Amino acid sequence: MLTIVMFVLGLVLMVIGAEFLVRGASRLAVMIGISPLVVGLTVVAFGTSAPEFAVSIKAALSGQADLTVGNVIGSNIFNILFILGLSAVVTPLLVASQLIRFDVPLMIGVSFLVIVMALDRNFGRIDGAILFGGLLTYTGGLIYFTRRKGVTEVDPEVAALIGSPDAGKPWVRAVVSTFLVISGLVMLGAGSSWLVDSSVVFAKWLGVSDVVIGLTVIAIGTSLPEVVTSVVASLKNERDIAVGNIIGSNLFNLLGVLGLASLLAPGGIDISMQVLWFDLPVMVAVAVSALPIFFTGGTISRWEGGLLLGYYVAYTAYLIMLATSHEGLAAFHMAMIYFAIPLTAMTLVVLMIHDIRRRRNGSDRSPTAESD
Repeated sequence: MLTIVMFVLGLVLMVIGAEFLVRGASRLAVMIGISPLVVGLTVVAFGTSAPEFAVSIKAALSGQADLTVGNVIGSNIFNILFILGLSAVVTPLLVASQLIRFDVPLMIGVSFLVIVMALDRNFGRIDGAILFGGLLTYTGGLIYFTRRKGVTEVDPEVAALIGSPDAGKPWVRAVVSTFLVISGLVMLGAGSSWLVDSSVVFAKWLGVSDVVIGLTVIAIGTSLPEVVTSVVASLKNERDIAVGNIIGSNLFNLLGVLGLASLLAPGGIDISMQVLWFDLPVMVAVAVSALPIFFTGGTISRWEGGLLLGYYVAYTAYLIMLATSHEGLAAFHMAMIYFAIPLTAMTLVVLMIHDIRRRRNGSDRSPTAESD
């Protein structure tokens, strides 16, 4: 009973702490003149990944490498399959062209880089330095290019998430925002400690590995801020925030969370065979699958969202069957590998080809082409 209470309180503290951290850090960033677009793409997206960051760093320093890796991989899979799917089911999502041209390909590229780094079955300090350096480069690039655009006004979508930074006297706003940041960090620290400790107890009690706990229970729990942010943004028709938050969070998980955890963990982070040959390839496949879904018509329709949700249910069912050595595991594996996944891939390829042809036909019928 005490373990259950610690687990629930840990989740609650992390969700509240992440909310405080996002609001406080975002308001401070706007007050000191950082572009609101950068705030939306970094502080809001990265701030919702603060629970993953806290849990993974705590687990890495405690020698719980499977929890660290499982949390990052599980969160990335959960973000795309469940959160993006649920958000699209709530309302079809329009996808900004920047995401299709840059952010999603970058997420796919970083996912492949991570699986290459894992081939020696260890994320060492050099790997961590490369990943974390990539995060600094990505953030610096965002700041540079948005400053060139001269964005100065607070975006309404960002303001809806961080609250109004303009109310009250400047010193009062600064004190309140700083208090929110410090409180958020304290809550994240305490919540992550309780969550990791109680999860280890659960894993031993249920007879499952730490990596399965990290891929499922902890990954879902630490992704609650992304769930709330993206679903609420979808309901408010703020679709760029709903999609951008997910892609930004996935990039932060790989570059920031995994990178810093690898830098700080004594001896790096060891990778199990299950993670190397199953969970990491699934994460890469999910990242790759996002591109054709985003590309078709520039929207994520409700049926595509339902497809993503269905695959998350199947993935979770597979993990549970694997952990319990279920007798139907082999049949389920065959059905997914030889029927469901190829059929989905073929459908997406056909839709993508159809969309490319439609766009070409549209350009051929442009006024310029007709006048010639």
